[in-house]
Amino acid sequence: MTKSSSTEIRQQRADAPTFPELVRVFGHIGLMSFGGPAAQIGLMHRIVVDEKRWVPEDRFLHALNYCMLLPGPEAQQLATYIGWLMFGVRGGVVAGLLFVLPGLAVIIGLSAAYALFQDTTWIAGLFFGLKAAVLAIVVEALIRIGKRALKTQVHRIIALTAFLALFLLSVPFPLVVLLAGLAGYIAARSSRAADQPLDGLQDGEKTLARPHLGRSAAGLLFWILVWQAPLLVLWLVLGPGSFTALFTFFSKMALVTFGGAYAVLAYVAQVAVEQYQWLKPGEMLDGLALAETTPGPLVLVLSFVGFLASFRQSMGLDPVLAGILGSVLTAWATFVPSFLWIFAGAPYIERLRGNRLLSGALSAITAAVVGVILNLAVWFALHVLFARVDRLMIWPQMENVAGPPAPFSLSLSVPDWTTLDPAALVISLLAAVMIFRFHQGVGRTLAVCAVVGLALRAAF
Repeated sequence: MTKSSSTEIRQQRADAPTFPELVRVFGHIGLMSFGGPAAQIGLMHRIVVDEKRWVPEDRFLHALNYCMLLPGPEAQQLATYIGWLMFGVRGGVVAGLLFVLPGLAVIIGLSAAYALFQDTTWIAGLFFGLKAAVLAIVVEALIRIGKRALKTQVHRIIALTAFLALFLLSVPFPLVVLLAGLAGYIAARSSRAADQPLDGLQDGEKTLARPHLGRSAAGLLFWILVWQAPLLVLWLVLGPGSFTALFTFFSKMALVTFGGAYAVLAYVAQVAVEQYQWLKPGEMLDGLALAETTPGPLVLVLSFVGFLASFRQSMGLDPVLAGILGSVLTAWATFVPSFLWIFAGAPYIERLRGNRLLSGALSAITAAVVGVILNLAVWFALHVLFARVDRLMIWPQMENVAGPPAPFSLSLSVPDWTTLDPAALVISLLAAVMIFRFHQGVGRTLAVCAVVGLALRAAF
């Protein structure tokens, strides 16, 4: 978007903010955005739509659906999108950074404390309680997002299909997203509503300047160079090693983890834990609990992963310094692409507002994300409540099959019921009662469960 078109949009709203006000408001949002993407999106909606009236309801939801389509953290992308609507690129950069930086500073400090003191009894008990409480928080996020996304029978079928494809068949998430979007497009095209005139555009917004392809391509190239600049520096200064491998992994992750924070966590849990063995499944849950206690995107848990990986493979550096470097590199690889997706795609998405076919595809993708969150909730439940979880191969039985491997396999995660942890079950139920029955906030719930976990570990 050009500077003139950005000004054009702001002049169409009586409640348009000044730039210092934008900085102040998104600084406040960055400090108060606890509780994961569902709570953060709700906070932005309350402030930006209901209180400030900077963005109308339909425009906010249109931006949200686009951000749910993108790889990476949808809440940060939504903040960037709103900032871009207000003041173009500088507004998007400021809003996106303010949403991330407070939480990043906190997660680095907590990661250092975890890496240095996790073997002590008190911190083990503390994270035991946090880990058990996260299960209830993930379930609550599933219900909240599901109520918003699963409005029709088609959406519910898409969500269930996405869950089964991920949980039983281990289908790659990009393929799930592609098929869901195609199903939503076909459903919208077959509906009579698709033949009705487009709506949803306010009169003043129809004059939005058409995006310039040349400027868009130049902006796209610029942000790609900004994104990958650390990789070149790492190669020149340190050569190939753990830092370059870390940055390369999370750069690839940023391209394939569609569906927002919960899809990112599912992908990293599978690859970073099982393939690279940078940390254990229990430590991944500890990192998620840390991220839940800090403001900012839930995907900041990836900086926790980067800290531990670099702390343990420091390449001659001080371990804590190496951990901080790994954490910052992980955040760079994860969050910079969000600016790329918004600044390159938002001008075109804005011109498609009111297009029923696009809205149908986006809403179907949002429904598939509900299936992803359900898959994550089941995975977390198994690893929180049971000390041992096996993966049972149903088809094909590899020892009886000759020739090339099947493109898909049917398998099932099966817990060893004798390893059920009663204390973890009690704390998870306590968190569920606090959230669902007494409507307690995430911060208070985690604090209570951390104390209970600490007490139980000290007693037993």
